[in-house]
Amino acid sequence: MKNHIKLTMITPEKQFYSGDILSLNTQSDDGVFGILANHVPMISQLKPTVTTFIQVDGKELKAFTSTGVLRVLKGEVEMLCSACEWPEDIDVERANEAKKRAEKRLDTDDEVSLKRAEGAVLRSIMRLKTKG
Repeated sequence: MKNHIKLTMITPEKQFYSGDILSLNTQSDDGVFGILANHVPMISQLKPTVTTFIQVDGKELKAFTSTGVLRVLKGEVEMLCSACEWPEDIDVERANEAKKRAEKRLDTDDEVSLKRAEGAVLRSIMRLKTKG
């Protein structure tokens, strides 16, 4: 049995990451979960979060991952995300401004607008958390 997994992270603009890893931790609507080698096949809807993974050389990496879909099949993990960013690429000022704008929009009776504002606040918070 293999002790590693092939991880591919893709955004609409590019392939963000591709490589062999030992483990991955991310979050779906059902909560935080981890994936190790020989994981059962699955598909999950992703939430904006700080995704962490350990490469086969032991180096731990973290990235902001936005909404998307994760699939595990035959020793491979594919993450299709609206956005992925390394901590060093996150613009803190921009994330803080987006959070403030979204928080102002939270005071609404329109359910669709409220959901969008909540999503924007969560994305901003997770970007800032990824940055550290």
